[in-house]
Amino acid sequence: MSAQEDQKTGGLSRRDFLKLMGAAGTGLAFAPFVPWGNFMPNPSSAALEKVPVELPDGSHANINNYPINHAEVITYPKTGDRVLDEEAFRKWQFIRLPEELGGDRQDVTAFRAYSMVCLHLWCLWKYWPNEGRKRGECPCHGSMYDPLTGIAFIGPASLQAPPANVLPQLSFEADTDGALWIAPPVWGVNQNGVVGFGRYIK
Repeated sequence: MSAQEDQKTGGLSRRDFLKLMGAAGTGLAFAPFVPWGNFMPNPSSAALEKVPVELPDGSHANINNYPINHAEVITYPKTGDRVLDEEAFRKWQFIRLPEELGGDRQDVTAFRAYSMVCLHLWCLWKYWPNEGRKRGECPCHGSMYDPLTGIAFIGPASLQAPPANVLPQLSFEADTDGALWIAPPVWGVNQNGVVGFGRYIK
């Protein structure tokens, strides 16, 4: 088929195909060096303040009565807009660790909050407290996360290079009554992490 006939039929000439493959190859070569985390829809760190850990029933989480080896979904940061607050990038698994991982301690070290956005393809994972599991599991492709560190240890997320194999994490403070508060995070891979992208372990 001639180039003229190719244009008439809307087909792709051999030359155009080779150009397209060359452009794709160049894009793939530079992809690892692009700071993808800068493009994730994370909120501004500057606007964030210390806020209570608000459970789904509206109560304020407290060290003295939150069950060991238990998890709830919390929303952070909240905007007050019901639609915006349902975004996956605002959902976190708030976990009190199992006893063998320090969940019986009466301080903030007994708690974790990890972004629920799986680092593989952004499905939402869940913490399973059952005996024999006690881990975060993504239902889409089987990635599993360590509740102590947030590191993926099985599945496709575990095969990704750092920081894309460690979940972003919130930090906590507790007052004298045991009420838990979320400390203002710094959204960066060397700090609290970047939701959907990951975090370096210090």
